[in-house]
Amino acid sequence: MSNLQQTSPCQTCGACCAYSRSWPRFTIEDDEDIARIPRYLVDDDQGGMKCQGDRCAALDGVIGVATACSIYEVRPVVCRSCQPGDEECLMARRRHGMAPIEAAIES
Repeated sequence: MSNLQQTSPCQTCGACCAYSRSWPRFTIEDDEDIARIPRYLVDDDQGGMKCQGDRCAALDGVIGVATACSIYEVRPVVCRSCQPGDEECLMARRRHGMAPIEAAIES
C-alpha cells in the first residue's frame, strides 16, 4: 500500500461508495477494463458495479470508520474521479451525516 493510500481520508470514509446504486456506473471503460473487474461485482446489464442497496459490493469495511475498495487497482473511472473534498465527496459525506473535509492539495 502506498503512502498516499495510507494517508487518504478515503480509508476512513467510504461515503461515495455507498451513496447510490446508480453512482458506480461505467462511463468510458472499454470491454478490457470491465473484464478486469471480477464478474460477480459487475451488475447484470454490465453497466456498472453491483450494489447491495446503495453500497457498492466492492466496498469493504464500515462507512466513516475504516473502508477499502476490494478492486482498488481496477476500479471504474467514476470511482477514480471522485476526490477527497470535491463536490461529489462532500455530497456523499453529507448523506451519511459526516463532516466535510478539505479538498486535496495537488502538487
